[in-house]
Amino acid sequence: MSPITGILLKLGSVFLFTVMAAILKATAATVPAGEQMFFRSLFAIPVILAWLWSRGELATGLRTTDPMSHVYRGIVGSLAMGTSFAGLGLLPFPEATALGYAMPLLTVIFAGMFLAEQVRGFRMSMVAIGLVGVLIVLSPRLSMQAASVTIGETLGAILTLTGAAFGALAQIFISRMIQTERTAAVVFWFSVTATVLSLVTLPFGWVVPDLSTLALLVTCGIIGGVAQIMLTSAYRYADASLVAPFDYGSMLMALAIGWFVFGEGASPRMLVGAAVIIAAGVAIIWRERQLGISRARRAGTPR
Repeated sequence: MSPITGILLKLGSVFLFTVMAAILKATAATVPAGEQMFFRSLFAIPVILAWLWSRGELATGLRTTDPMSHVYRGIVGSLAMGTSFAGLGLLPFPEATALGYAMPLLTVIFAGMFLAEQVRGFRMSMVAIGLVGVLIVLSPRLSMQAASVTIGETLGAILTLTGAAFGALAQIFISRMIQTERTAAVVFWFSVTATVLSLVTLPFGWVVPDLSTLALLVTCGIIGGVAQIMLTSAYRYADASLVAPFDYGSMLMALAIGWFVFGEGASPRMLVGAAVIIAAGVAIIWRERQLGISRARRAGTPR
């Protein structure tokens, strides 16, 4: 284990995913979400294959014992990707990022519902606090009488939260799959499935992008593939409870990109809501880490 390496890889993945999201937002005015999903998924595949080849795992890394599990995970994950991409094009960049933090909170709820995991009072109370933060961020969108609120932005908030819900369901599928499936296979076959499913949106107005937009879309896919590899590798070098809080570094990046690239400010209410969501998420991660250390000590396992 090398915690510093794990943290650096996680920060790198967070940075690249945030840049990828910024590219998606920059092209959203001219490229439909389904077409964005196609490029994001298709051009991640060569990156993943090259990574497996470099590790000598190309022959074994893509094998699967349960093909249908990849199909189900692919459908749910594609819905998450498509709705979140659509929401990103309608909302200010920092706000879309903040609402996306609802996903780990919903994952806790779904784990109790579908995996029969024991969710204790502390975690549920933190989830409740986090959801209050979501409501704080959403509150301007809930009042259609406000002069600054548009139907498009309200729809964007709904789509972003829908993407977070589907993303949480995808995490439930993954938590089951990794018991029998290789991580590389999960990542690769999702990219393949999402590429195929994105073609379903062809009748809804795909466009022929100009060269600069095409370059951005291809870059988006490559960046997404590299970020996914860095994220996967981070957990090889450090405990999940150590690197997970660095996800929230994307909020600072989103604020900077929103201000300097898109000219979007963040309201005090949105910042308060984001802080509440982040605090709840970090508290859950910290508590799980403490419980893990306690269990290891009782078992006499050095950490």
